[in-house]
Amino acid sequence: MSLHLDPVLLFKCLADETRLVMSLLLQAEGELCVCELTCALDASQPKVSRHLAQLRHCGLLQDRRQGQWIFYRLHPQLPAWVNLLLQTTQQGNPDLLIASAARLAQMGERPERDAACC
Repeated sequence: MSLHLDPVLLFKCLADETRLVMSLLLQAEGELCVCELTCALDASQPKVSRHLAQLRHCGLLQDRRQGQWIFYRLHPQLPAWVNLLLQTTQQGNPDLLIASAARLAQMGERPERDAACC
């Protein structure tokens, strides 16, 4: 069963470059915590948290707590059209993630994830 997402709300949410890049990073990485997104986007923690809240509000994200960390991922029950939209956007615009993915790859001391998570 998939979620019902309001397309207008979703497109408004993804119209912001930071939220679009976050969504594409989460699609590529599976899940990330706020500190990883802060590093990847070279943005402040309050800015990242505000954008994550907006992505959660439109139904795109799901979070989970592991100890002191909160990890975010694309909602596993997204409709097929949303997954296709994100995949097509990423494939058609590979430059969107180059800088963010490079910063994330260089980040030291990334939080450990439980082996049996999600």
